[in-house]
Amino acid sequence: MALQSPFYNHRRESSADAGPLRRSAAGAGALGRHTHAGAITLPTLQESESRLIVGPHIKLKSVEITDCDTLLVDGAVEATMNLRLMQINERGSYSGTAEVDTAEIRGQFDGVLLVRETLVIHATGRVAGRIRYGRIVIEEGGQLAGDIEMGAVQPAPATPVLQAVAAG
Repeated sequence: MALQSPFYNHRRESSADAGPLRRSAAGAGALGRHTHAGAITLPTLQESESRLIVGPHIKLKSVEITDCDTLLVDGAVEATMNLRLMQINERGSYSGTAEVDTAEIRGQFDGVLLVRETLVIHATGRVAGRIRYGRIVIEEGGQLAGDIEMGAVQPAPATPVLQAVAAG
């Protein structure tokens, strides 16, 4: 009779072997942050929060995503969304319509972007289309082009309003 090791199929993760994604209790409520090794440190999810991560080489096309608090994009997304936080990383791209509280762009955004609070465009970020924001931070090298307007953005009650803005 063969005995199975009590450690079989039980992996203990240390910070050294946590892989490209690491959890951070200190970052709860914040966007994921890149570490020196290029890994993304994700904030710890609150039980009531929902998060969608679109990884590298993943393409999410022609969708309407609802009830999502946080979107992290390393792949390609074509969608309509209303959420709290959006982060598009260097390899990521988003096209479509998004209404967010806070957007942090390191990759590419093309479409209608309504930011109720703060839009952050990093040096590698490119944002084009119809853009409305409450506050903006653009690092040197970050690009912003299109129909751009500063001012408080009121939250939309439902997705049809987003579609009307995109068509308008």
